Amino acid sequence: MAEVGEIVGGYKLRSLLQTSHLTQVFEAVEPLSGRHFAMKILLPEVSSEKEHRKTLFHEADIGIKLRHENVINIIKVNQSESTPHFIMEFFPSGSIRTRLMSKDPREKEFIKINAKKIFKQVATGLAYMNASKVVHCDIKADNILVNALGQTKIIDFAIAKRMKTSFFDKLFHREKRPQGTPSFMSPEQIQMLPLDGRSDVYSFGATLYELCVGRPPFRGSSISELLKKHLVEKPSSLTSYNPDVTDEFSALVVKCLAKKKEDRYAGFHEVLMELKKIRIFKSITERDDDEQL
Repeated sequence: MAEVGEIVGGYKLRSLLQTSHLTQVFEAVEPLSGRHFAMKILLPEVSSEKEHRKTLFHEADIGIKLRHENVINIIKVNQSESTPHFIMEFFPSGSIRTRLMSKDPREKEFIKINAKKIFKQVATGLAYMNASKVVHCDIKADNILVNALGQTKIIDFAIAKRMKTSFFDKLFHREKRPQGTPSFMSPEQIQMLPLDGRSDVYSFGATLYELCVGRPPFRGSSISELLKKHLVEKPSSLTSYNPDVTDEFSALVVKCLAKKKEDRYAGFHEVLMELKKIRIFKSITERDDDEQL
């Protein structure tokens, strides 16, 4: 396991930012320039396993082609046998999930006050990704970074998919099993059907639902029960859980969560147009998004 102070790929590891069962993310410094980056490293106990290496390099391959202010910038990849990793921009922040889970009430208030600004940035980043023929496939609070200024970045392209455009692509590129986070998966993800940007619209809607009412749109006693609810159960309005949410915003989220993708917004350009026109919370007097904070 890599440690702070170690040199990996010519970068000095300065601090550990995140650990999962497969990877570590460090703040890393390039000694010659003094510039700070983030480095995602595959853990040594899985670094030789073909499937895990493939996932890491897939994420790098997707992200290295994306350049947008609301999408984390992946800069380069190192396919080292011992410490495979890739380099990203360093964005001092925390995930929205971290803020939601904080015991400090100011963190939740921060999200509420800046909700419209944050949601618009996420939608803008996803609009860019979808226009680049990429479906994120795992939008959730954990994969959205927000700094103290309310600036937002989408992260984690481990299961992102390039859109299949031809008949043969759709016929021969089927998944072996559903991929995603059960609370936020679209019906077509669950059914392993071809995906487009409207699948991200669904996951975006599920994320907004959780951020505004404190729980995802569906719950189940098992994963199979939860996935079935995504397929057949209509979500309750947000106002039934949080009366401070406006009816207009509740309607926007419920439309994002339509079972048939044809009944959702056609893309994030439509979501953004609607977001600009409505308030999210009755108790928040929203100014121009850039003036919030």
